[in-house]
Amino acid sequence: MEGTNPVNKKLAAALSGGAVLVLALSGCGGDDGNEKLDAWAKQVCDAVQPQAKKIAAANAAIQKETSDRSTPAEVQKTDAQAFQDMSDAYKAIGTAVNKAGPPDVENGEKKQQDAVKELNGISSSYASLRKQVDALDTKDQAKFADGLKDIATELDKLSQSGNDALRTLEEGEVGQAMAQQESCQGASASPSVTQG
Repeated sequence: MEGTNPVNKKLAAALSGGAVLVLALSGCGGDDGNEKLDAWAKQVCDAVQPQAKKIAAANAAIQKETSDRSTPAEVQKTDAQAFQDMSDAYKAIGTAVNKAGPPDVENGEKKQQDAVKELNGISSSYASLRKQVDALDTKDQAKFADGLKDIATELDKLSQSGNDALRTLEEGEVGQAMAQQESCQGASASPSVTQG
């Protein structure tokens, strides 16, 4: 079953780029004493943490599938489940940001709405990737590998395009408030959250 492995590695590489997105939801900064903003950040961070874990787990499942000598059917099953989990997780984060309302900063409403729109868009993209994986022909090794290649390309685009509104949401005071939330620090891929 060697044919699937290099392609699935490409898939895993593209995926880990996409998963960084949510794990970036914590930066570093000092306390600006804005209680309203701190409460907002806590609400969002608490909601994000379990979803970030879900995304990391989905990512790990795909990574694991690349190191095993897995059959196309096994790869398909794992990848489809991972994309579904990611789709659900981004949707849940979008809902959480929406529910939290605009952060108490300049242009807070626009930042919030843009981020929600982006998160929902990412969720839809992962849902359509799931459909693509489900539709692959696992009986034909070469076709299956080609199909995975296309999905890896899509993922690559997704991981590069999907961060702008979230970055904007996390600029300045919002990022500082989020950095102080334990749940956001826990969601971060980087252990050095306390510096800043």
